[in-house]
Amino acid sequence: MAFQILLNIGLAIIWMLLRNDFSPIEFFIGYVIGIALLYVLRRFLHFDFYFRRVIAIVKLILLFLWELILANIDVAKIVLSPKLNVEPGIIAVPTVLKTEWEVTLLASLISLTPGTLSMYFSEDGKTIYVHSIHVPDKEAMIKQIHETFERAIMEVTE
Repeated sequence: MAFQILLNIGLAIIWMLLRNDFSPIEFFIGYVIGIALLYVLRRFLHFDFYFRRVIAIVKLILLFLWELILANIDVAKIVLSPKLNVEPGIIAVPTVLKTEWEVTLLASLISLTPGTLSMYFSEDGKTIYVHSIHVPDKEAMIKQIHETFERAIMEVTE
């Protein structure tokens, strides 16, 4: 991946040299042309296109921001309601993530959203114990974590 980024930057610099214009706009145009060229050449050079991973990282960040907004709204509803109608709970979230880095990222994303906290990892590192301020349905919460954060992390790391 690092080689592809350097190659893309090199193509952008070559574009600037050929155009004899050293402005940031020309660099950006050359970079986009380099992305297109690398995308076309990926079949011949037998490498995985790096920009796919960049897009997956952006999607993960946007997903986290969306979940952060939703969690803040939920916590605000709980705090501002006249009756305290919550069902706190601890759930065990099994994960299919392979590396410690991926599991740590999942636990961090869970902990950073308001109303949830990653408490403990199982000995094999395949289960995260999560405390949540409001858990009406444990299976739905586990499914939601699998379909959002875990799937987005797997897109970034595969």
